[in-house]
Amino acid sequence: MKLVSEPAIATKIMKMQQRVRWQAREIIERQIDQTCFILDDGRNGDREFSFLVIGDSGTGYQKKHHPQRQIAELMLPHHPQSRFMLHTGDVVYLVGSSEYYPHNFIAPYREFLVGGENHRQIPYNQMTFKLPIFPVPGNHDYYDIPLIFNLLSIITLPIRRLFRSTIDFDAAWHGSYQGDAYAQAFLDYLKKWRFSGELAEHLDQYYTAKTNTGRCLNYQPGYFTRLPNRYYTFNYGGIDFFALDSNTFNQPQPLPNNPDGDKQRINLKQQRDSLIQRKREIIQTLTKLNSEKMEEAEQIDDLEAHLSQIEEIIVDIDKQLGTVEISNDTEQLNWFKERLIASWRNPEVRGRIVFFHHPPYVTEATKWQQSQTLTVRKHFAQTLDAVAQELGDIPQGRALIDLVFNGHAHCLEYIQTLDTGHADSHINWLICGGSGFSLRRQREEGGDLIDNDGRHLAHSHLFLGRSGSGRQKRRPYSCLRVDVCDGSPPKFRVRPLVAERYQGEWHNYEIEPFLI
Repeated sequence: MKLVSEPAIATKIMKMQQRVRWQAREIIERQIDQTCFILDDGRNGDREFSFLVIGDSGTGYQKKHHPQRQIAELMLPHHPQSRFMLHTGDVVYLVGSSEYYPHNFIAPYREFLVGGENHRQIPYNQMTFKLPIFPVPGNHDYYDIPLIFNLLSIITLPIRRLFRSTIDFDAAWHGSYQGDAYAQAFLDYLKKWRFSGELAEHLDQYYTAKTNTGRCLNYQPGYFTRLPNRYYTFNYGGIDFFALDSNTFNQPQPLPNNPDGDKQRINLKQQRDSLIQRKREIIQTLTKLNSEKMEEAEQIDDLEAHLSQIEEIIVDIDKQLGTVEISNDTEQLNWFKERLIASWRNPEVRGRIVFFHHPPYVTEATKWQQSQTLTVRKHFAQTLDAVAQELGDIPQGRALIDLVFNGHAHCLEYIQTLDTGHADSHINWLICGGSGFSLRRQREEGGDLIDNDGRHLAHSHLFLGRSGSGRQKRRPYSCLRVDVCDGSPPKFRVRPLVAERYQGEWHNYEIEPFLI
């Protein structure tokens, strides 16, 4: 039985466009750019500022502890110095359900919200941030529950509540409705304005900022904190930030129709069958454990996380076995290419930061060789290659991007690409995906990524994930504070903040900051 289902890329794009009334007549008439905004906090001209980063946080199934709340409390002393927070995706597990936003997002991050002291009264689609949170969607934010599991969830929910069942999975009666919950929570959901006059009035009230691409949304902390689109850009302190939706350019090429392709299909189907059997065994084990006992509660956390991990691998296998026509998001990638070129040609821009969910380079054991990882790497590198060709000598030896933030891999990692043969060489990548959901280990091969031709692609300078076993198991959950320094090109002081779960206790600490 599949625990999750994922919509096709074309469906994701179409649904999100409908929700923001993409290129509606009223928007075109006003020459509004729906892919950027101005952060109107009165300080966006400061050359030195700080921001926070988290990812893969949106869980609440742990019975005896709450990792993402620990991380939220760890960030509290940094709120006064931070201008905003980036979220690298998977905002709400397991299937992005609106039912889980109150417990898995609003409650943990209540200090970010206007009225957070009464957070139980805040509807998920009426959040206003006093400290801005800028997310990108993760794969779980697009997931839904297959019909059969949906029915079972409804049938067993009273029983699960009555007996405090260990098998909850952070799944309610329904899923995200193809990303609709995420859109209603964070985007300017223009679809709700059914009449032209209402839409026009809304646009004239909130799309009053001006950029060199036209009018755009005016993001006002504490008052109006909606994002214009699922991918977007903004400038702060001379730094261009680009947020991408990698869920729509992660579809691998179909396997070839030849003997090699047939062999790969057989191997993948065998692997899938083995994973399904392992899922059954885990569920059977879960039914025998008691969440009231600390050691068994820790085991439950591990098994439920393993179950989610298996489901992700099955989704990845299904993508490889798919026979549908490839429909990766060329519109978004072309937009990113053109905006990155414009950024380099703008003398007022001194640096560039990109953030999206799926990491092109990572050494976490379950993600480094996924087909989605390799596909996102290919599309991202090809886009940068096109940018480099257009720019010529303008970058003068600098990497096209100063920092890339990703999630998806449940760890904290600082990895740097070497000479990859593409324009994604010599980029600093920070994977921040260990902010709440169960952590994972580094691959046994270690921190050096080498391709099939023997090229040394990347080197990992820092990896923080699950380690040890039994009573010696360590779970270091993490987030980042990034201090942007003055200068062009800018330097970034990265401060990893850690809340580690060890032998049933929490231990908070900071890793030595490093300069990029």
